[in-house]
Amino acid sequence: MTKMVITGNSAVAYGAKLARAEVIPAYPITPQTTIVEKIADFVGNGELETQYIKVESEHSAMAACISASQTGVRTFTATSAQGLALMHELLMWAAGARTPVVMANVNRAMGPPWSVWADHQDSVAQRDTGWIQLYCENNQEVVDTILQLFKACEDDEILLPGMTTLDAFYLSHTYEVVDLPDQELVDEYLPRFDPPYKLDVDDPHGFGSLVMPHSWHMEFRYKIAQAMDDARAKILQAEKDFEKIFGRSYGGLLDNYRCSDADVVLMAAGTNASTAREAVDDLRNDGLKVGLSRIRFFRPFPYEQVRALAKTVDVLGVSERTFTFGYGGPFFAEVGGAIYNAVSEGERPIMKNYMLGVGGRDVRKEHIIDIYKNMIKIKEAGKLDEEIVWYGLKDAEDPDGEGGL
Repeated sequence: MTKMVITGNSAVAYGAKLARAEVIPAYPITPQTTIVEKIADFVGNGELETQYIKVESEHSAMAACISASQTGVRTFTATSAQGLALMHELLMWAAGARTPVVMANVNRAMGPPWSVWADHQDSVAQRDTGWIQLYCENNQEVVDTILQLFKACEDDEILLPGMTTLDAFYLSHTYEVVDLPDQELVDEYLPRFDPPYKLDVDDPHGFGSLVMPHSWHMEFRYKIAQAMDDARAKILQAEKDFEKIFGRSYGGLLDNYRCSDADVVLMAAGTNASTAREAVDDLRNDGLKVGLSRIRFFRPFPYEQVRALAKTVDVLGVSERTFTFGYGGPFFAEVGGAIYNAVSEGERPIMKNYMLGVGGRDVRKEHIIDIYKNMIKIKEAGKLDEEIVWYGLKDAEDPDGEGGL
C-alpha cells in the first residue's frame, strides 16, 4: 500500500482508478469538481485507461453511465446537490434497468438560499430511487468503500447502482492520510464486470421495453426490492473479503461504538460521527454510559441491527444533517419505523430527534456533549421532554446559534 495525504475528492478519484472504471462521464459542480479534474489528470498522463466523456449536464452523465453499463462495462461518475437532483429521472432508470453504476455524491445543501456546504438533503431525497446509499466518515472509508460498492453492486444477484457520499468540505477538501491499496491486490479483490445480460448484436435481448399493468411491471419492482434486501448480505461479504486482503473494516451496515453497555446512544451519519466519538470518550471518562451508532448504509436500511441496539438502551437519539416535511427527520422516521412493531413496549427506548449542522453549520464536540446530557436527563426522568429539536438555531438573543437546545 501507498500512504498519501489527500483530500476526500482525490480519494474518490483514486477509488475509481483502482476499480478500473471503463467509462466515466464527467460534469463539474462545486464541491465535486476536483473529483473529475483529478480523474482527467489520470487519463491525461496515462495512469487510467477509460472512456472519459465530457457531457453537457448531470442528466447526460447518468444517461451515459446507464448506456455503457448495459454493454457490460464498469461505469462511474460523481456529482453533488443540484446535480444529483437533475439526475433524478435517470437514477430511477439506472435501478430499474439493473445497471450497477457506482457514483460519488459530495453532500451539499440544496438551494435556495444558495449554499455549497454540507447537508444530507441531496442524497436523502433520492432514497426511493432504488440506489444503495453509503455515508462515509473519513477519506480512507471513501476510497475503500468505492471498491466495496462495485463488488456488491455488480454481484449477479444484486445488479443495483450504488452511491457513496462524503460531506462537503469536511471531507471533500480536507486532507487526511490515506492508505491506497496496491493495484494487483485490488484486481484480485474486484474482477472485471461481466453481467449475465448485456447489449450484444449477436445475442439480442429487450431492455426497458413497455409493459402493461396486467403483465410484469409489479414483478420487476418486486425483484428490485428483493435485490435490495439481499444486498445486506452481499455488502457484509464484500467488507469481509476486503478486510481479509487489506486489513480494514468499518463496522458493516451499522457501526456501533461503545454501545455494549450504554444507557443512551446517539445515532449519526457522516462526519458528525467523528465529533460524536470524541464526545463519547470524554463522557465515558466522566463515568457516563453513552454510545454512538453510526448509520453507514441508509439503503438498504439496517433494520435488524437497529432493532438489536434498541433493545439494549433506555434512550435512543437520532441526529441528522437534513430534514423532511413529514414527521421528524428521515433517519429518525426510518429508525422509529424499524423499531415499532419489532421491539416490545417494555424494551422500546425513548426516542428523540436532533437536527444539527444543517446547511454546513459547524457541529462541535460541546454541542454533542450537550445533546448527550439532554438524553441522560430524559433517561433519569423516564419520559420525553420534547420530540424534535433544531439544535443551535439563531435568534435575536443568540445571533451566533450557540444557545444549544
